[in-house]
Amino acid sequence: MTVFLVIGLVGLVLLGVSLVLGDVFDGALDALAGDAFSSAVIGAFVAATGFGGAAAQALEAPMVVALPAGLAAGVVFGWFAWWLTRLIRDGGSDATVSIDDTVGRDGKVLTSIPTDGFGVVNILVGGHTLRLNARADQPLEPGTEVHVTSVLSPTAVTVAPIWNQLP
Repeated sequence: MTVFLVIGLVGLVLLGVSLVLGDVFDGALDALAGDAFSSAVIGAFVAATGFGGAAAQALEAPMVVALPAGLAAGVVFGWFAWWLTRLIRDGGSDATVSIDDTVGRDGKVLTSIPTDGFGVVNILVGGHTLRLNARADQPLEPGTEVHVTSVLSPTAVTVAPIWNQLP
C-alpha cells in the first residue's frame, strides 16, 4: 500500500504545481495535440491511480485487483481533469480576442486544405468563433478536427489533425 500512497502523493504534487505554475509540460508534449497530456491531466491520473490502488489494498484486495482498480480510478479522474480544463479554457470572455489566442486551440476545417495551399478553419476562442486561413503539412478534408500549432500572419495559422480525440 505504501507504494500506491507514494504514487498518489507524487500525482498530488504534480497537480498542485500545475495549478500554481501552469502547464509544466508546456512545449515538451506539443507533438501530442490537444489537452490530453497536460500536467493537470497527468497529475490527476497519477494521483487517482495511487490513491485508488491504496484504497483497494486497504480493502484487502490483492495486487492483481488493486492495480487495475487504481488504473481505472486514474482514467476516470484524468478524463475529468481533461474535461474540466477544456470547459474552463473554452469558456466565454470579455477580453479582446487576438490571433495569438488561437495557438493550442482546436477547430474544424471548413474548406479543404491542399498540400501547398491554404484552406479555411473555424476556431473557438473565448466564446468567439474565428474563421481563419490555414495551412497544414498534409491535405485535410472539410470536417477534419484540427489543432492550431502556430500563427503565420494576422489572418492565417498552421494546423495539424487531431489524431486521438477523447469523448
